[in-house]
Amino acid sequence: MRRFLAGFAAAVLLASAAPKPAYDVVIRGGTIYDGSGGTPFAGDVAIRGDEIVAVGKVSERGAREVDAKGLAVAPGFINMLSWSNESLIADGRSQGDIRQGVTLEVMGEGKSMGPLSPAMKELAVKRQGDIKYPIQWTTLGEYLSWLQKRGISTNVASFVGATTVRVHELGEGDVDPSPEQLQRMRALVRQAMNEGAMGVGSSLIYAPASFAETPELIAITAEAAKCGGMYISHMRDEGPRLLEAIDELIEISEKSGAPAEIYHFKQSGRANWGKIDAAIARVEAARKRGLRITADMYTYAASSTGLDAAFPLWIQDGGIEAWVARLKDPATRAKALAEMHGPKATENAALVVDEPDKVLLLAFKTEALKPLTGKTLGEVARARGKSPEETAAELIVEDGTRIQVAYFGMDEANVARATALPWMSFGSDASSQAPEGVFLKSSTHPRAYGNFARLLGKYVREEKTASLADAVRRLSSLPATNLGLKDRGALKVGYRADLAIFDPATIADRATFANPQVYAVGMRHVFVNGVQVLKDGEHTGATPGRAVWGPGKGKCPA
Repeated sequence: MRRFLAGFAAAVLLASAAPKPAYDVVIRGGTIYDGSGGTPFAGDVAIRGDEIVAVGKVSERGAREVDAKGLAVAPGFINMLSWSNESLIADGRSQGDIRQGVTLEVMGEGKSMGPLSPAMKELAVKRQGDIKYPIQWTTLGEYLSWLQKRGISTNVASFVGATTVRVHELGEGDVDPSPEQLQRMRALVRQAMNEGAMGVGSSLIYAPASFAETPELIAITAEAAKCGGMYISHMRDEGPRLLEAIDELIEISEKSGAPAEIYHFKQSGRANWGKIDAAIARVEAARKRGLRITADMYTYAASSTGLDAAFPLWIQDGGIEAWVARLKDPATRAKALAEMHGPKATENAALVVDEPDKVLLLAFKTEALKPLTGKTLGEVARARGKSPEETAAELIVEDGTRIQVAYFGMDEANVARATALPWMSFGSDASSQAPEGVFLKSSTHPRAYGNFARLLGKYVREEKTASLADAVRRLSSLPATNLGLKDRGALKVGYRADLAIFDPATIADRATFANPQVYAVGMRHVFVNGVQVLKDGEHTGATPGRAVWGPGKGKCPA
């Protein structure tokens, strides 16, 4: 027994004397795409805590070793247009995006989760769809901190919504702010920037956002610019007046002093597909003048939004409840439906009226209408024996919502061309979901599960519209730089350890419009803040995601 105890003590002594591993994790032998767009190289990446501490040849061992031979090792991808505001409340794992390598969700297209007044909170709870939750925050910064505390697998950031700021002070009506109200709106933007917002986000195609005039947008964006923030916009028009909308965005950038980005760069409606040359020229001319104008996109030729994008704006004045009330009046409804045929009609209205089988119904709030999910507006109209526009109005009244749909109004050749633009980053314009639980109560656009994998599979590998190195740059360091992030978006020593490790030969989207809730394939491992959240293609359950704050955090003047 004495001999055994002596041997055991010696073993313990030797173990305690053994040197600790130099690193927590070493990713070995992969092909490193560091986010710069430069030539990839074979090497290793070492992680300690939440930080990258070595890139290249790493001789010392890690407490954990990850074999990346034959795989691409890249910075985690940035989703520049995420609608995961609510989906992360329902399921913090962010499965649809994590399985594509997304490590940062950027939210705030026009609407943000703060600042909220008591009336806005009450209305938001009333309007909740399949996902129900208490609103336990008031400001945008409080929401992001609350989400982090609940546990999320991805990092999160947000713009402050121009619509949210406007509704806070003016409500949902078509009114102009008084000087005093505009000052309060500017103060709300300063507060959000001080809390860490990335800038101001607008969605000018929709009511009540559309009621904001250019000088109002310049005024509130100027406050973000003082704090290092940017302006990002779903522009006022993406069809007949596309070029004028780009001119407005450039004017807002120039007069406010903020860099600007176009959300989901596209040309909607067949009559507008040929405008891509002029649209690109507008952006590049502004860039040559020294303005920092960029864009993001999703990698599909169909958009997804509500039926509100097809209806005249005046009928939506005052919010969804007022819109439904007007549609119940036969004379008012007839006037609105007539305008959907006329010269003021949007490109989406043209699809509703003339090509309703290119309008796919995706999500309803009312249980009685959910069986229509996955049908086209044309199918439902024929079944009801009504015109498609009359059917759309009926559905809005019956559901009490804008109804989420997909519009097949874009040109695939234009989408492919846009994926190659050097100033183009990428956003899903969707929530990050899982094919389970509450997410199965509605359908979705396949971009929710495949946007980033589709870029790397279809466009980079198959169609060769861009090199893999440049695609990785525009998935990581380009958006990080645009957002003013100093320690994310690249594989560099001192940067946060957000990594996407994938097989370039197999990465691909698998979701379709007929079957959209299918995970992408080819992503092997994902790390967020140094913690592995995807291992051998499966989620680990880890939730190390954090709120990522903009450059004005704690610095923006009160």
